[in-house]
Amino acid sequence: MLPTPASFRIGQRSKGHLVNLHHRSKLDILLTRARVTNLGFLILAAFAVLSFLVNLSYYFSEPSGGSIAKALDAFGHAPDSILATIHRDDALKGLNHLIVVPGHGIWKGWSKDQALAEDKWILEQYQQGGGRVQAWVSHIETGAELARVDENALVVFSGGQTRQNSTTTEAESYLRLASQTGTFGAQPGLFRRATTEDHALDSFQNLLFSIARFHEYTGSYPELITVVGYEMKRRRFTELHRAALRWPAERFHYIGIDPDKEVPAARDGERQNGYLPYTLDTYGCHDMLQSKRRSRNPFFRYHSYYTSSPELGGLFNWCPGPREGGHTVLYPGPLPWYTPPR
Repeated sequence: MLPTPASFRIGQRSKGHLVNLHHRSKLDILLTRARVTNLGFLILAAFAVLSFLVNLSYYFSEPSGGSIAKALDAFGHAPDSILATIHRDDALKGLNHLIVVPGHGIWKGWSKDQALAEDKWILEQYQQGGGRVQAWVSHIETGAELARVDENALVVFSGGQTRQNSTTTEAESYLRLASQTGTFGAQPGLFRRATTEDHALDSFQNLLFSIARFHEYTGSYPELITVVGYEMKRRRFTELHRAALRWPAERFHYIGIDPDKEVPAARDGERQNGYLPYTLDTYGCHDMLQSKRRSRNPFFRYHSYYTSSPELGGLFNWCPGPREGGHTVLYPGPLPWYTPPR
C-alpha cells in the first residue's frame, strides 16, 4: 500500500484540529452558559431567601394577624363599587347607642301565637324545657323597648346560621319574631333602627361583630353599648368580652334575664363551659372554644366586616399565643375607641 500523501495527512490533521477546536469552542460556550445559568439561579435563590427573611421579620414585628389585616385592607376603606350601593339618611347617621341581643336558638314560626311554642324553635337538647324560650322572647322584647325609649339607639340581633337543619340565621329569626309579634309597636320608621348581625358563632363574636355591624349600618361606631342576655352570662360579657375589646366600662351596660325555671346546673354549666374557658382563652380562638365555632358554622359562612370596618382588621385576627406571651394577652393595637399608651 502506498503511503498517504503528506499534504493529505497534514490537511487531515489540520482539519481534525479545526474540528477539535470547533468542538471545544462549542463546549466552552455551553459550559460558559451553564455557569451563567447557575450564577443566575444562585442570585435568584439568594434574593428569595432575603425576601423570606424580610417578610419573616415584618411578620414578627406586627401584632398577630396585623400583616393579614393590612393585606385585606388594600383599599383602606370599603371599595367604591360597594359604597355606591349605600345611601344612609341623616337619622341613621346620628345613632350612637348599640343594643345587642345575642341569639341562642332559631325560631321557625310565622305568627304571634307560635312565639313561645318550643316545637317552633330549633333547639339543642339541653335547651329544651326550663323556660329558655320565654327568656329569649323577653330578651327580644327588652331590646325593642330600649330602642323605643332611646331614639338614638340601634338594636342588633346577633347570631349566625348555626344549625345544620336550618336555612336561616338566629338573628334573622329574632327580628322576624319581633316583627310578627308587633314588638316594635306602631312607631313610624322604628324598624330602621333594628337590624341583624348574621355571622356570630359565640358570645364574644356577638359583641365584636355587633359593633362592626353597627358601623356597617350607620357609618360610625357606637358611643354606648347595652347587651340584653342571660343574667348568668353577665360576668362573661362585662368582665371578659368587654375587656378583650378594650371597651370603656363606664359606657357598657348589661341587662340580664334568666329563665324562670333555670336550675343551678345551668349556672354551673355557664361557669365551666363559658366563663372559665374565656379566662384562659380571651379571644376564643384556641382548642375548645375554637372547636365550638367550627361546629356552629356548618355552611362555611364568613363575615364582611374586613371590608366595612377595616379599622378592626387587626382585632379580628388577634389570636395571642406563646409568641405574644400567652392566650390571654389583650390586643395591643389602636381601635376607634381605644388608643394604646405610649
